[in-house]
Amino acid sequence: MTKYEQIANILRDRIKDGRYPKDSLLPNQLQFVEEFKVSRVTIKKAINILAMEGLVYSQRGAGTRVLKSSIWGGQDFSAKEYDGLSQQMKNHDLASQIIVFEVEFPDELVKEKLLLDSHQPVYKIIRLRLLDDLPYVLEHTYMPTELVPSLTPTILKQSIYNYIHQELGISFAGAYRNLKADKADQLDIDYLNCQETDPILEVEQVIYLKDGQPIEYSRSRNRFDQRSYSILDVIE
Repeated sequence: MTKYEQIANILRDRIKDGRYPKDSLLPNQLQFVEEFKVSRVTIKKAINILAMEGLVYSQRGAGTRVLKSSIWGGQDFSAKEYDGLSQQMKNHDLASQIIVFEVEFPDELVKEKLLLDSHQPVYKIIRLRLLDDLPYVLEHTYMPTELVPSLTPTILKQSIYNYIHQELGISFAGAYRNLKADKADQLDIDYLNCQETDPILEVEQVIYLKDGQPIEYSRSRNRFDQRSYSILDVIE
């Protein structure tokens, strides 16, 4: 991730949590230059990202104003973000219902995705994430037990990523994502309150460590009318 993308993420979070209220002006670019120790060009690129997302509007001589609503709406998420649902929904009441939590040896698909041998055990986790007490996302997750030791139901009911980052001291290096449409299966029908004919948006993801070792393979099943993703492509 480039420096200007990192700064854009920080400013976006500040807008979302109300530090920069709607219809207010952002600090001027020179203040950001001093805060982040970067060039004015880098700050301008970061603000341009927010402008293209519909979060702010910049006008020469008048500053940069936080808009009252994004052009993309409130339920659209960047396909490049992989900090986890707990981080994305930190201003909502997010809970987790554990459906499956067990240790098993990986099948061929999981071995391929996590670069494991047949004798290396993995956690198999299926969680229903509830947003404001309503079914939101059904997550199917596999993680090597060797890389994520001592995982417990208590951790699963909170944030696995917080445990990995804060307790284990592990940082992610990147992620591969594949988004596709799928038919609802029986678990989707049972837990996402959808019909057999409803389409499902599936986000398949592999998260990598700095040495290239995958630490997670997951499939997040989203009801078609509750979640969407966007990709912002900035030309250098």
